[in-house]
Amino acid sequence: MTHDVAHKLASPRIEVPKHPEWPELAPAEKQALKERIKRLLQERDGVLVAHYYVDGDLQELAEETGGCVADSLEMARFGARSNARTLAVCGVRFMGETAKILNPEKTVLMPDLKATCSLDEGCPADLFSDFCDQHPDRTVVVYANTSAEVKARADWTVTSGIALDIVRHLHEKGEKILWAPDKHLGRYVQRLTGADMLLWDGACVVHEEFKGFALDRLRRLHPNAAVLVHPESPDEVVDQADVVGSTTALIKAVQELPNEEFIVATDDGIFWKMHQLAPNKKLIPAPTAGEGATCESCAHCPWMAMNALQNLEATLRTGANEIHIDPAIRERAVVSIQRMLDFAEGRR
Repeated sequence: MTHDVAHKLASPRIEVPKHPEWPELAPAEKQALKERIKRLLQERDGVLVAHYYVDGDLQELAEETGGCVADSLEMARFGARSNARTLAVCGVRFMGETAKILNPEKTVLMPDLKATCSLDEGCPADLFSDFCDQHPDRTVVVYANTSAEVKARADWTVTSGIALDIVRHLHEKGEKILWAPDKHLGRYVQRLTGADMLLWDGACVVHEEFKGFALDRLRRLHPNAAVLVHPESPDEVVDQADVVGSTTALIKAVQELPNEEFIVATDDGIFWKMHQLAPNKKLIPAPTAGEGATCESCAHCPWMAMNALQNLEATLRTGANEIHIDPAIRERAVVSIQRMLDFAEGRR
């Protein structure tokens, strides 16, 4: 049994962009912009699909227009179920690609195609394919935060919400796992399943910044707070959690646990939905500052921050930033994604 991090990246250092500075809109101006987006969605027979980490205005607009605000697993499900001809995906590029893989006949638009992900960028398809070739005896399981090309090389795609169940299922069948790209999530899954896992050396720039020693100090200041942690976080943060789980699981915990305070270790974009569903709860961001901190993201993904009302309106108006995927890549990638969806459906 192993969870060795077996591959040190040979790719260049990931360039983390600065958070974009969107101009503050007056209430009337913002409302007018939202009304224009609603009209454009109707004209394109479109639906808005937004991740919990994007700006609250986008989440609110998705709900107002009959769209979807969700984690990446439910975003994939929603897009596949929708009868709309156009999917406007507010999130990061792998989410738009997944929507296109599952819906090749639909138009998939994104506010900014440069909105990628450190996990995606840190797992180039050519290097990953070579890594897989070196370990042909292993079942390849990749996190959803990867490119279409990487998914095309995988046997299974998973999200944080279903990774434990799928890896446990494979482990019980006696299969050895090659896992990519998030090493922290991989270690967490291995610890809980006991599976033999070989890990790619990748990490999320948001979750890797949470500091265990600083979290310990914060917990002492708020002894009655429940600690909620996404499993992309380092071990020393996960080990202090009352609840470890996907974005959906953390939102559910805020609603259901009796605590009045919560320390939350994930992207702070999630606070919009938490406040909406549990308005009386106090939410405290887990610390990213302190010794050794780089503050490249400060608990908010700079790529997620590339999504805004302004560029959503522009892409719906012009049709720019459409997702295209090579049919041969799509044909292979859909297999690993559909396995996940079929597995999830079988458990519902």
